[in-house]
Amino acid sequence: MTDADQVRTSVVEVALGKLDLDTKARLLAGQDMWSLPAIPEIGLQSLVMSDGPIGVRGVRWTADDPSIALPSPTALAAAWDPELARRAGRLLAQEARRKGVHVLLAPTVNLHRSPLGGRHFECYSEDPYLTGAVGSGYVNGVQDGGVGTTVKHFVGNEAETDRFTVDSVIAPRPLRELYLAPFEAIVANAHPWGIMTAYNQVNGTTVTEHRYLVNEVLRGEWGFDGYNVSDWMAARSTTGDIEGGLDVAMPGPTTVYGPALAEAVRAGEVSESLVDDAVRNVLRLAARVGALEGAPAVVETAPAPVDGQALARELAARGFVLVRNETTPDGRAALPLDAFAGRTVALSGAAARDARVLGGGSATVFPERIVSPLDGLTAALPEGALTFTVGADPSGELVPADKGFELRAVCRDASGAVIGEGSLPTGQVQWIGDDLPAGATYETMASIEVTGTFLPRESGEHAFGTRGLGAFSLAVDGRTLWEGVQEMGDEADPFEAFFGAPSERARVTVTEGEPVEVSLTYQVPDVSALPLKAIMFSLLHLGPRSDADELIAEAVAAARTADTAVVVVATTERVESEGFDRQDLTLPGRQDDLVRAVAAVNPNTVVVVNAGSPVELPWREDVAAVLLTWFPGQEGGAALADVLLGDAEPGGRLPTTWPARFADGPVTEVVPTEGRLEYREGLFIGYRAYEKHGVAPAFPFGHGLGYTDWAYESLEATADTVRVRLTNTGTRPGREVVQVYLAPVDDTVERPASWLAAFAGVTAGPGETVEAVIDLPARAFEIWDQEASDWQRIGGAYEVRASHSHGDTRLTATLDIA
Repeated sequence: MTDADQVRTSVVEVALGKLDLDTKARLLAGQDMWSLPAIPEIGLQSLVMSDGPIGVRGVRWTADDPSIALPSPTALAAAWDPELARRAGRLLAQEARRKGVHVLLAPTVNLHRSPLGGRHFECYSEDPYLTGAVGSGYVNGVQDGGVGTTVKHFVGNEAETDRFTVDSVIAPRPLRELYLAPFEAIVANAHPWGIMTAYNQVNGTTVTEHRYLVNEVLRGEWGFDGYNVSDWMAARSTTGDIEGGLDVAMPGPTTVYGPALAEAVRAGEVSESLVDDAVRNVLRLAARVGALEGAPAVVETAPAPVDGQALARELAARGFVLVRNETTPDGRAALPLDAFAGRTVALSGAAARDARVLGGGSATVFPERIVSPLDGLTAALPEGALTFTVGADPSGELVPADKGFELRAVCRDASGAVIGEGSLPTGQVQWIGDDLPAGATYETMASIEVTGTFLPRESGEHAFGTRGLGAFSLAVDGRTLWEGVQEMGDEADPFEAFFGAPSERARVTVTEGEPVEVSLTYQVPDVSALPLKAIMFSLLHLGPRSDADELIAEAVAAARTADTAVVVVATTERVESEGFDRQDLTLPGRQDDLVRAVAAVNPNTVVVVNAGSPVELPWREDVAAVLLTWFPGQEGGAALADVLLGDAEPGGRLPTTWPARFADGPVTEVVPTEGRLEYREGLFIGYRAYEKHGVAPAFPFGHGLGYTDWAYESLEATADTVRVRLTNTGTRPGREVVQVYLAPVDDTVERPASWLAAFAGVTAGPGETVEAVIDLPARAFEIWDQEASDWQRIGGAYEVRASHSHGDTRLTATLDIA
């Protein structure tokens, strides 16, 4: 313990001793959606939390204070570079400090158990070692900046269906070796200041009440000394949660803690010492972030400023994975594209114009700018070199008004007087707790008008609609088109049942470039009885629907005469988002048909896949190149131009196996049966399962081509270290990720045939030879012994594989372990 640690500990104990029971109980309950109460008498500031996997939104759902939007966590993991993740964390800490945030509710380190998991874009990988390494980098980076992290969702939260109640049934070995492993690694290597416990149960016990996992494993075995906060609205039992090791119940002001906890202590149901333990953890967090008077912050001088736009652009390119790059008929690789004197590119796909740069749900932020593929390529190519056609539009449903809309929200009281006003990033109003325009209150608001202008990008019939429960009035161009009430329906999805399904209300013919006024007025219901006050509704829009065959024909005509065709395909928020799991892995709409049609007329067809997690690519062998860009963040289009034109190398390797077909996936069950989701596959998820079942994926775990070639020349292995010499044999500088897998020769226990043990990135210029020195963790040779409740080292002979990917082993050596 350092001198500063001792001072913080002393200050925490003195502060704790000054608090009475009611104040202590109050400190453990959120005072609102995002913060804990200040206690001035001990010099404690209000601790502020914010969602933050890819950007720091702050405490308000608004674009008035924009946020840098980095690539999705899956993209960050695809870089296979913990130091790069650390740099991303430092940027997010900088953003948090700017917004007055002390703690980020991130990273998400649940595993890609099944490709159907709806929130996998917010997680890193199917592999626990890679997840732990990248997550450690992220946590170290954020905390380098003096901001706390909250590693989530502890544990067994690999699917979204019935996530509030599902019982994840996981045997001890996979629980330890797969699902707990990233959390354990991050606690050991990054010392996070927070953990978030999940909604679900694990083996019959709700995780917020799970004494064994929280008190015995997380705190006891691993030595975690941070604070433990519930996922939002996950805490359900006053006695169960405090005895289960939960420190903070969020959000407030009504939780199972506060007055209910104080009363439980007075009634003899809870020991006050448990309350003291929880308060001590919260005060320690406050001391670390500099929010407790007299305690030195862990970081008193912020790191050097980070250029957010530049780092977002670099991160995007580093995470792009080039999974296919064939030689074209003129004898060159499809990518990078040649110098552009007189050469032409035909770009198609609705996602090229309206890129999806981040996933939906709690990770949403509002960046100051978004660079789409069309924007990026237009800026990078000579005038006249680029054409664009829509080709196929997967967004066939009403969504919150966005492109072409400039909107604000006007709050009025019962007399019609304006009491508050604020801008809106989209047509979605999402005000929770105190996140209201200045002057507005739940008690005084009678109506909210979403109003502004719409500048159509296309002439034709536009659809307008609503989402939300209650009474509405919709007007376009000064005409009231619909008035009515949306009631709660029988939607199967609980989100839709609570917030209302998207509903079309009117269609209006408008002209491209001619602005029209829009207005949606919502009658505010009485929310006084709700434990968490909130208002959520949306003005929805859908542009004209063109004939799908005509759109494809336009793209084909443009591609036929171009030197290169670039097709951008994508998922939508109705396919991939928080709150629900996917039904299949197909691309929505006619996007597959578009790719096939373009590839049929242009052999130099490059497909860019804008998706957060795997999708089926049935045409993958019919095109010249396939580039996976994930959700690439706000600078994605600029990074795409860098990579396509060769100014940057696509640096990514797959962090998760990409299946050829959904039916080939080893784990396809994400829907509980009678409330239980049984992890019957045990240790065999991802590449471990593909290898066990002898199924060839479309692209293996760890795959990625880059723009140069590498010769692996020698491999030396001991029980502690692997050394690999390799040479860049190509004509360009590049980065290689040397992946080390272990494969037991004659295994004495049930294990996967091989697994990732360690990795390292190296860079080299053309013709340069470098050596990767890679430490082998002792855990790589261990299994969890269920009978002994401890780790057991498994001796014997192992094949050590130095690999370019799980499916591409370059060198091997045999190692005998005692």
